[in-house]
Amino acid sequence: MTAVEAEQQAMLRGIGDSEIFDVKLAGFGPASAAARTAAELSASDYGLVISAGIGGGFPGKADVGSTVIADRIIAADLGAETPDGFLSVDELGFGSSVIMPETALVQAFIDAMSSTGITVNRGSILTVTTGTGSAERTAALTTRIPDAAAEGMEGFGVATAAKLWNLPVLEIRTISNAVGPRDRAAWRMKEAFAALEAAGAILRRVITE
Repeated sequence: MTAVEAEQQAMLRGIGDSEIFDVKLAGFGPASAAARTAAELSASDYGLVISAGIGGGFPGKADVGSTVIADRIIAADLGAETPDGFLSVDELGFGSSVIMPETALVQAFIDAMSSTGITVNRGSILTVTTGTGSAERTAALTTRIPDAAAEGMEGFGVATAAKLWNLPVLEIRTISNAVGPRDRAAWRMKEAFAALEAAGAILRRVITE
């Protein structure tokens, strides 16, 4: 599941002519991603669900052009603000803001990427409904979630649908920009899409071997 067509096309170029993958559009944001993923899962039988796309990398954790594989998929802003700070949905007692990817597959994917010289990082990928655009917000997120490596807007939605079907899930983010003060001039979309294409090629190898 990719948010937009440019991500979809990058993954398709990487995967090539393999017939074991379907690459579908999730739309923008976690609600659309959950709904569209659920619709796809209800229509066909699958063994694995993947959220893939470009995203922001947290400074010091994931550089522009690198790839992050989630070992936790976190709904980072699902909760409540209080005078004493943010309370997650877990702390509120209304469920969990964390979904765990398939550990063995995460490691296999990381090992395969590393073996080809691709810069890959493992860490939490945060799903947000408002993209981070300030130093203050970045600091608040990294204080609360120290292993945050990347930020996107669809992963938790895709993972929620996968969980309902009892299917393993992965999230892949290739980094186009640093999380922090919003500076579109510094974004490197070409590099991020090239990394996403490379991730698709490695994914095909890992899944089919």
